[in-house]
This record gives sequence, C-alpha cells and structure tokens, in this order.
Amino acid sequence: MAVQAYKAATKYETFSYLPAMTADQIRRQIAYAISQGWNPAVEHSEKGVSARVNYWYMWKLPMFGEQSVDTVLAEIEACHREFPNHLVRFIAYDNYAQSQGMAFVVYR
Repeated sequence: MAVQAYKAATKYETFSYLPAMTADQIRRQIAYAISQGWNPAVEHSEKGVSARVNYWYMWKLPMFGEQSVDTVLAEIEACHREFPNHLVRFIAYDNYAQSQGMAFVVYR
C-alpha cells in the first residue's frame, strides 16, 4: 500500500490535520501548557497569505506566569474581536528549552 498525501485545506500547524477542536479541547490544551510552566501568548496574522512564511503579530506581551485559563481565553477572544478577519493563534513559550512548547491556531 502506497503512502498518500493528505489533501485538504491550508495547514497552519500540527493540529490543522485533526478535526477542529471544541472549546473544551482548546481550554484543555491551554491548561496543559500552563501546567507545564510555559508562558502563554497570543498572535495574529492576515488571512489569504501563507501563514508559514508570513509574519505573525504579537497581541500584547506574553502573559508571563499566567495561571488562569480564563484570562488567556479572554485575551484570545479580545484579539479575535479586534482583528476578526485575521488568523489568531495560541503560543506557549518554554523558558527552560527557550523555544515554543506549543502553538496552534484557534481562529481560522
């Protein structure tokens, strides 16, 4: 059996290959990132251009030490209200590895 290419809409990150996440699944992913000690952040970018090579604009500063999932979700919603036609993604920065621990698009 030959390996087949995945044919679907534009892919922005790992979770793009899965069905769209529910609100509860998004909440649980953010809770996991916070439980790992990662710093949450929100970014946005214009639709219609390749998000893989396009610049992502940071929404405010990263939320260093934030422990509330509700606060993070409120910032994601605020970004989406301010830029309703943009992609909005959640980022979690891992201070120890000095890299992103997690990133996924919330609003496409």
